Amino acid sequence: MACFLAGVESRYAEVMRLALISDLHGNEIALDAVLKDAAHVGYDRLVCLGDVATLGPRPSQVLARLRDLGCPCILGNHDEFMLDVDLVRSYSEFPLIIASVDATRSALSVDEIEFIRGFPRTLAIDDVFLYHGSPRSNTEDLLAVTPAERVDEMLAGTRALLLAGGHTHLQMLRQHHGMLLVNPGSLGQPFRDYASGGPPVILPHAEYAIVEVTACGVSADLRRVALDRHALAAQIDGWQNPLAAPLRASYA
Repeated sequence: MACFLAGVESRYAEVMRLALISDLHGNEIALDAVLKDAAHVGYDRLVCLGDVATLGPRPSQVLARLRDLGCPCILGNHDEFMLDVDLVRSYSEFPLIIASVDATRSALSVDEIEFIRGFPRTLAIDDVFLYHGSPRSNTEDLLAVTPAERVDEMLAGTRALLLAGGHTHLQMLRQHHGMLLVNPGSLGQPFRDYASGGPPVILPHAEYAIVEVTACGVSADLRRVALDRHALAAQIDGWQNPLAAPLRASYA
């Protein structure tokens, strides 16, 4: 576990442990595995940082599980694509991604869409500030290599002991002006490398983070949970979506 003390006094006399998941993308098998691992290590509250249902074979099941758990969910860009038909076309130039997103939207019920509509864009839990891409946008890529001046722009004046978001599908732990910046990675489709135009290589594990706030500071534990490639491929059976065949091939 890596631990950074922030230059701000924490209000906590006891430990607060958050399990942060992000970029689930309809992967029920990965969600089950992460929930089991998180229960083993222990946490006080589960929070999802967005991109719940699209690009994966079990969107309704994942949405239902989060709802049953009472898990707060941030509005990721792919969640917002479920609410605005044209938005994905301004974000992606790839016909396959657009077709897959459209197919998922069509497959979801009115009730499921309304559940997504209730996701907030950001969430503050005491000294922890949560978002999807950045505090100002759910489409910005905040990376370990993003210049500090650019990070300042993305944070838009937001300060907290710990700030956490997803979106890039890459785990990250970074200190910035005394604050701890965390990306828990992708639960459903973790990338081997930054995807900057080409198709990503998807790794056969699930990623998440346990973050901890105490009276003396904050810490983050970036975790990876092994998954069965054959089970991941089998999960795609019966999924009527343009992305089904390419996703199955990625698990071969």
